[in-house]
Amino acid sequence: LEILVTILNENDNSPVFAQPNLTRDVPEDTKVDTAIVAREELSATDADLDTIYYELTTTVQDTDGYFAIRGVNNPEIYLQKALDYDKFNSTMLLLYARDRPVTSPDHTNTATATITIVIKQSDTRAPWFLPCNYLHNDTSICISSPYSGRVNISEMSTDPLLLEPGPIYAVDPDYTISDRIVYSIVGGNTDEVFSVHADTGNLTMNKIVTSPDSFLLQVMATQVSNVRKYSVATVEIKVINKSDYPPYFEKGVYNGTVFTRLPRRSFVYQAGDPSTPLVITAMDNDFPDV
Repeated sequence: LEILVTILNENDNSPVFAQPNLTRDVPEDTKVDTAIVAREELSATDADLDTIYYELTTTVQDTDGYFAIRGVNNPEIYLQKALDYDKFNSTMLLLYARDRPVTSPDHTNTATATITIVIKQSDTRAPWFLPCNYLHNDTSICISSPYSGRVNISEMSTDPLLLEPGPIYAVDPDYTISDRIVYSIVGGNTDEVFSVHADTGNLTMNKIVTSPDSFLLQVMATQVSNVRKYSVATVEIKVINKSDYPPYFEKGVYNGTVFTRLPRRSFVYQAGDPSTPLVITAMDNDFPDV
């Protein structure tokens, strides 16, 4: 008598990840659809030889949608949305491996793998001239104001020129890279009157100016290791007559009258003449027509 015994496989084993903890560095400028972790590194095995079903989630707020798996049976992780280092620089993903579909009513065994993603800042932005203000609170765009200064006609200044709102200065906004910046004048420097120090950005004179014409210089800040990353700022230099005398007030003392309960921005009137607004004026012997 032959007796055939068939052993039925019971679902008594959980899936197993070869590497339950992984860390990947991802450059900020990685292209969408690029594979971040290969399928082979993430595939789980099951001693029951069941089909494995995968699900990927994130544990960090506001990082949903950036990473995904290729399919329910393919755990390869790829970049689904472009990264921005200013929004977040790391996240943690949880990859679940189940031996039954999520919707199955049968008993399901599950394994979990943790994938830590570290975003590395890339050289994506050109230098910023300082001071600057963020555009609509967007930290990826900073708008700077033009620089301005003055020189005296027919006078040679040997010191770096004083500028408003401050000295010429630019930085690499990709601050974890912080590339060195060099400066150069690329426009508006008629007769090579001015020079800019390549490293400090200090603006100096090479010769005197004999006409009252103003200069509108264009100063370029360039990253040393990536010359395609540069910005240009304007520097207006006004040529004025030398000031030998300080301004002075026409009177040493001004007397005014105000009335009670007047609204804000009401006039102050001259003392003794309540119909004439009080006016304070100054003169300068260097500029008699001003």
